[in-house]
Amino acid sequence: MRSIDTATAEGPHAPPVKQRSAVGLDVRGPRERIERRLWRAWKPLRHRMDGSRPALRVFVAGMQRSGTNMLMETLEWSGRTDVYHETDARAFDNYEMRPREVIQVLTQRSRAPFFVLKSLCELDRIRALMDDFAPAKTLWIVRAYDDSVNSAVRSFDHFASQVHRLAKDKSAAGWRGRGMSDETQQLLRELDHPQLSETSAAALMWYYRNVLLFEQGLERDPRVKVVRYEDLVGDPAAQLGEIFGFLGIADWSPWISRYIHVKSVGKSPRADIEPRIREVCEGLRTRLEALRK
Repeated sequence: MRSIDTATAEGPHAPPVKQRSAVGLDVRGPRERIERRLWRAWKPLRHRMDGSRPALRVFVAGMQRSGTNMLMETLEWSGRTDVYHETDARAFDNYEMRPREVIQVLTQRSRAPFFVLKSLCELDRIRALMDDFAPAKTLWIVRAYDDSVNSAVRSFDHFASQVHRLAKDKSAAGWRGRGMSDETQQLLRELDHPQLSETSAAALMWYYRNVLLFEQGLERDPRVKVVRYEDLVGDPAAQLGEIFGFLGIADWSPWISRYIHVKSVGKSPRADIEPRIREVCEGLRTRLEALRK
């Protein structure tokens, strides 16, 4: 399966797609891998014994490399969740969510009170998804753009080529341009140029994907909670207590957060982002920070 952010080569003279090892995956130690394997095998047995039905659908949203894997895997430690990662072929095809009818069947078959679904390629559809699968809530996780960009360019390719195409045609890069406003596309046109670096282009992606939160009015929707990555890894017990309370999951305990660490915050140097693009990202960061007050 190819990477979610690897562009398909176009035309006979397109450059070959660069493949990277463990693209988009977070490294786990052997103890955690064993524990997760056993936990995932045990949970369906518990759900069948409980005989529950999903009381809430939970969508985990955000840009790639913003901590969505960590949040999903933390929610998975609850005994009351049925979690579908973007690599789960039952719910996803090449990292994109399968049609509504397929997801509806999965929710009907689930025996867990909380049905959790990753929703990265679907950021433009969050409101519609919550309406279609009501009752539903969304956790939208945001990471500081320097760290997010550094992580993204280590994992994925072709950010600049995607910006070049989106500046001309919103539909030219698949899910990346879905829901993009005319205002955002005009901004891409103003900031795009032939020498645009991968790092600056990844910063633009951080902007045009996260600004969808505001363009859908989700910051005012009581069904949506914005989670700041740095807060989560800095004080996981407090933040996850709030998250579990927001979702209504009753089995929260500090044990659930035992594999969260703060090592990735500020680990890399400040990203080499063009000043004008950094200014745009900083403006969105300020808007996102204001939601914490």
